[in-house]
Amino acid sequence: MTELVHYELRDGVGTITMDSPHNRNALSQQLTRELAAHMDAAIADAGVRVIVLTATGTVFCSGADLKEQREANQGGASTGATSLAPILEAMWEAPKPVVGRINGAARAGGMGLVGACDIAVGVDTATFAVNEVRIGVIPAVISVILVRKLALPVAMELFLTGEAFAGERAAAIGLLNRATAASELDTVVEQYLDALRKGAPGALGGAKRLIRDVPAMELHAGFEEMAARSAGYFASAEALEGMTAFAEKRPPTWAAQRFPVGGPDAAPATID
Repeated sequence: MTELVHYELRDGVGTITMDSPHNRNALSQQLTRELAAHMDAAIADAGVRVIVLTATGTVFCSGADLKEQREANQGGASTGATSLAPILEAMWEAPKPVVGRINGAARAGGMGLVGACDIAVGVDTATFAVNEVRIGVIPAVISVILVRKLALPVAMELFLTGEAFAGERAAAIGLLNRATAASELDTVVEQYLDALRKGAPGALGGAKRLIRDVPAMELHAGFEEMAARSAGYFASAEALEGMTAFAEKRPPTWAAQRFPVGGPDAAPATID
């Protein structure tokens, strides 16, 4: 069986590439299974500082494999997009940055993958749509991500109309961080990777956790929790190294391209 998702680790960047051009990188059972396995492996690998999710061809991900879905429906075994949920949750909760290199169009479940990236850069010619209602279903699983990512009026419009829009609007509404010419895609992604390499691995995980946790906190409890987390990070080995490097006017150890993540001196991703 030909592999549909590839994984490469280089210089602390774990790149996951969907490679199923025959169905426009649709979320078939095989692709979803392989994507989940590679994502879990990259998250668990102490040598991975940043995860990049991308695809081959001119389409990033066309959503569910409708041929498989029709066959499942006819056999009475349809389960919808439930196999995508663990992947989106893993990306959202990962204690390291997930960067989307969005090489082309995204539809339906593919929009969930884009939304679950912490930073996403897409080609400005790509089109995007939450088009489930047009085939008689709802964007149920991906709504868990997209309703957190987008303003509610925008989500309502996209979910109800199913209309496609281009990269510039995707950036304007917060689905993408940047929309760029295809010729500049790798350059812009690399700029983000360079910036992320300058952050301490444990601190990056902790900073990402803030974005997930703080919006749900009551004000006073939030300040108490954040004070405790702040104290924990200031007491960490990473902070000692960072402050020492600043005083000595040198880059901190983790800024070296091949610095490994994790180990006994890394700050925890969260402070309980």
